Amino acid sequence: MKKLLPLFLAVFFVIFSCKEKETKKLNIAVAANMQFAMKDLIKKFTEISGIQCETNVGSSGKLTAQIQQNAPVDIFISADMKYPEELYKAGFTIKKPEIYAYGKLVMWSINKDVKPSFDILTTDKIKHIAVANPKLAPYGKATVEVLEKMKLYDVIKNKLVFGESISQTNQFIISRAAEIGFTAKSVVLSPEMKGKGSWIDVNESDYSPIAQGVVVIKHKNAENADAQKFYDFLFSPDANKIMVNYGYK
Repeated sequence: MKKLLPLFLAVFFVIFSCKEKETKKLNIAVAANMQFAMKDLIKKFTEISGIQCETNVGSSGKLTAQIQQNAPVDIFISADMKYPEELYKAGFTIKKPEIYAYGKLVMWSINKDVKPSFDILTTDKIKHIAVANPKLAPYGKATVEVLEKMKLYDVIKNKLVFGESISQTNQFIISRAAEIGFTAKSVVLSPEMKGKGSWIDVNESDYSPIAQGVVVIKHKNAENADAQKFYDFLFSPDANKIMVNYGYK
């Protein structure tokens, strides 16, 4: 029995190690605007590679703070270039971030009696306007930029309700806590939200291009081949087709 014990333990550890390897998933930190498109991207990526993925969705600013605190993240899909650049300069990434897509801003309302327009924002019909926090979410920053350019910000600033991310902003709109709001075009084109309420594109010339970046997070004494595979996939024709369907360019 004593002679068999070492053999038993060796077999146990081999099985345990294999099981652990099989269940290990790629951890992807995803900016909230990409959460719907990411479902289709991951589905296609797993279909091609066999690699399983799990996501952590939030504002780009909050996700960056988590990565800086050594959260278990393999790859970061941001809504801008600012935060990936910040991580790169601080030594958290394998290499410089690359732009994988450009996002688009829309005005959206679920209320049947509200037709989205900039003129309606100043009327008594609109008491709450949902906007992502411009300090954390690039789409919120773009919204404020538009409102300031149109000289509307000071007029309607008391109506603005700030969500921590696009996800929370969407909840304000969907729940009708806000009669209208600004969000990413990828949200209103998603299968989950398509056909709900009405929306209009915000003129792209009224806000700075929303260049969205991606970086592979550096791990101590380890190369993450799976993360690199997803990174490469994000620039493939398959991924490009998916993102275009969600309104990115």
